[in-house]
Amino acid sequence: CENMLIQEFKEDYIMSIFKGAGVAIVTPMKPDGEVNYEAFAKLIEFQISNNTDAIIVCGTTGEASTLTHEEHIECIRFCVQQVAKRVPVIAGTGSNCTQTAIYLSQEAQKAGADGLLVVTPYYNKATQKGLKEHFKLIAQAVEIPMILYNIPGRTGGVNLLPETIVSLCEEEANIVGVKDATDNFIQYAKLMALAKGKVDVYSGNDNQIVPFLSLGAKGVISVLSNIAPQQTHDICAKYFEGKVEESARLQLEAIELVSALFSEVNPIPVKKAMNLMGLEAGTLRRPLTDMEDATAAKLEQAMKNYGIL
Repeated sequence: CENMLIQEFKEDYIMSIFKGAGVAIVTPMKPDGEVNYEAFAKLIEFQISNNTDAIIVCGTTGEASTLTHEEHIECIRFCVQQVAKRVPVIAGTGSNCTQTAIYLSQEAQKAGADGLLVVTPYYNKATQKGLKEHFKLIAQAVEIPMILYNIPGRTGGVNLLPETIVSLCEEEANIVGVKDATDNFIQYAKLMALAKGKVDVYSGNDNQIVPFLSLGAKGVISVLSNIAPQQTHDICAKYFEGKVEESARLQLEAIELVSALFSEVNPIPVKKAMNLMGLEAGTLRRPLTDMEDATAAKLEQAMKNYGIL
């Protein structure tokens, strides 16, 4: 009976937060490392005017790991206010400390975020049981929908297994999906087979958007969208319109650029690319440093080849 009520709640209220291409937006910084809110407003307007489907604030690309709690919450609040309900705003609120993740998630809800993106806890290397308890406690502390974020490459190899993801979505009404950045397509296929429509899946890799869509994903949470929001939106929109060949063509055209955007650790290359375009992403917070000259030259050439520079 309880599971039936949870499923009805999902269907009536929170499935899905968004469909299409959501940008994992950078946090622009001034030369002294402070958050540049004037530039942030311009980046948000650039995204909305180029048909981005959602804005994901304070994620990996937003350098959330080097923001203070106060800055983190203020960036979410600022983004929500600037967007003003024109597209969904999803706040990254994950932490390796469950209580910290609960605190950030509650503050994001207070700030008006439409949903949460919560990464698997890093460093602790929790078991599947620990991961499940972690996410359930966060979900139970808020009312807005939550997307799990599975990215073993950033979390010491911690991998949220398909069975755990499906179980969480079945047991907690506001856990609605997952951003999959595992680079393991077999695991993704298993997840989709087990999910049976109960899990909203988003690709976490810009080079795998169409393959993910082909098995039923709702879209992508994208780094590429920072510099090519319309094009990334179109990859998804064309697919959903049934224009699969056109969608695949757009995906393949972006492959060289996507590769260049990950030639150094994210968000180093994407901030470089944005600055080359005059989008004023600014500097990076340490321990991240500016892009090496050789990879920066390849990035610039890829941007020219793609036609955005």
